[in-house]
Amino acid sequence: MTALQKISTDIWTMKYQLKDARGEPVDATVEETWDRVARTLADVEGDRAPYWARQFREALDDFRFLPAGRIVSGAGTGRNVTLFNCFVMGTIPDSLAGIFDMLKEAALTMQHGGGIGYDFSTIRPQGTLVAGVCADASGPLTFMDVWDAMCRTIMSAGTRRGAMMGVMRDHHPDILSFIDAKKDRTRLRMFNLSVLVSDALIEAVDADEDWPLHFNDTVHETIRARDLWNAIMEATYEYAEPGVIFIDRVNQLNNLSWLENIAATNPCGEQPLPPYGACLLGSLNLSRFVENPFSDTARLDIESMTACVATAVRMMDNVIDASHFPLEQQRAEARNKRRLGLGITGLGDALIMCGIRYGSEEAVRTVDHWLSRFTNEAYRTSALLAKEKGAFPLYDEDFYLEAPMVEALDREVFSLILAHGIRNSHLTSIAPTGTISLYANNTSGGIEPVFGYTFKRKVLQNDGSHVEEEIQDYAYMLFREKFGAGTELPDYFVTAEELRPDEHVAMQAAAQKWIDSSISKTINLPEDISFDDFKDVYRLAYD
Repeated sequence: MTALQKISTDIWTMKYQLKDARGEPVDATVEETWDRVARTLADVEGDRAPYWARQFREALDDFRFLPAGRIVSGAGTGRNVTLFNCFVMGTIPDSLAGIFDMLKEAALTMQHGGGIGYDFSTIRPQGTLVAGVCADASGPLTFMDVWDAMCRTIMSAGTRRGAMMGVMRDHHPDILSFIDAKKDRTRLRMFNLSVLVSDALIEAVDADEDWPLHFNDTVHETIRARDLWNAIMEATYEYAEPGVIFIDRVNQLNNLSWLENIAATNPCGEQPLPPYGACLLGSLNLSRFVENPFSDTARLDIESMTACVATAVRMMDNVIDASHFPLEQQRAEARNKRRLGLGITGLGDALIMCGIRYGSEEAVRTVDHWLSRFTNEAYRTSALLAKEKGAFPLYDEDFYLEAPMVEALDREVFSLILAHGIRNSHLTSIAPTGTISLYANNTSGGIEPVFGYTFKRKVLQNDGSHVEEEIQDYAYMLFREKFGAGTELPDYFVTAEELRPDEHVAMQAAAQKWIDSSISKTINLPEDISFDDFKDVYRLAYD
């Protein structure tokens, strides 16, 4: 294993190293942290726990498999914390008592370490008469301010930054105020914001039609569809928010489209979830499976990768049974569907190590091939787990086998699901993996290209201060170790800012084909990009 950079050991010390009540280390090394996690998740296996502890430990070695931060920091600690990173919360009732009941649930979930997502479209618009009290409703944004204050308060009690996603439907009468909310740089700072964009809105934009803003079947105002779309684009162009979620596509392509309706996502968007849905994440580090890097024979060891996928699926499935849950509804949702979000990180580094330029046609073909094998192995393993332990409780063959992702699987894998059912309703998701990728010796994050070969980063300390550290990208560090500091970088070394927007989108599209949930993706755009060119990126993503 290549020596760890200081940033990696710092993150381990601050976030993942187990310490006792006095702050004294219990895990003396990163390896002991891996031992703790492997042993805890293997305990679910009963008599075979020692065997699976060894298998899980091998998968964790050299940061090959990276469970999400809640798992690494919480498993085996004896603390009453959740091992799930994020949740979508329950549907907010349109009543004062119901709204504050939801606020309480949010606070309890954050206290246990989970981030949250909410659809605020269910709250009546500003100015609507509240029957019985002869007053006008204040609207969803004022209640979002209450959530924002709660999140800041809960965050102050721990070391993890509070995280929330707030969404609103494209037809809500307060949608324009929602779009403009972050123009006030002091407002809703604990939220990521996204508009739930329907196919109907896109069709209305294309046809240049009017667009009714309505709540509970009452139309409050009619505007031009293109004006609404441009308002979203202009706010995002100026302030990087709100994002957009193509919500009809989410529900059409959902493996459980017959069983649930999705209206929100976790804070970074890689997990669209139903009410009380739980987001369980882990990532295979592709950079650790490259053989003979920077040579003519460089290749991703597919066999080793798929073997690690199989171990990771079982390991994550065990997390569902090992975890605490802030709310009973979250426990029921997780155990009835056993949803997993196994993804990848280190893609940008792995492509560089194989001599492939991120964003090129070869890279698109390569991602399609790698993730086809990745996803087929995940589903194959889950079908075999169903044979061993049983399918997820709400599995229904008549509906599940018609899901688009399931139909796209290899025939052998499809046949296994037909024979045994499947243990997990969903299996794949690609998270941003920002912190765990830094922890893994600054491997490129998630599906992203390399951000920079060497750069300085301010690192938050436990006392609230920041320390600036110089960091090297993992693939760049290996290249310099092999060829020396003076060697010119080959043309397949490319950073995020050197890529065209359409190259970013092409890579996400190639990966999304094999992802049954979603992908968190950042597109770095030149500072001087025109508004029209910027707007085209969103339409390209939709298409």
